[in-house]
Amino acid sequence: MPGSGRGGRRRREELARLRRENLVPRQEREILVKAAAFFAKETTR
Repeated sequence: MPGSGRGGRRRREELARLRRENLVPRQEREILVKAAAFFAKETTR
């Protein structure tokens, strides 16, 4: 079974930690993409 055996728990914990760390930059990127689209649309008016 995947994840079992040596280091399986450590790997799952590290993966969970990395996903949490990635959450904020992902949200920031999403906001910046929306802002860029908004301002691009505003400049073409």
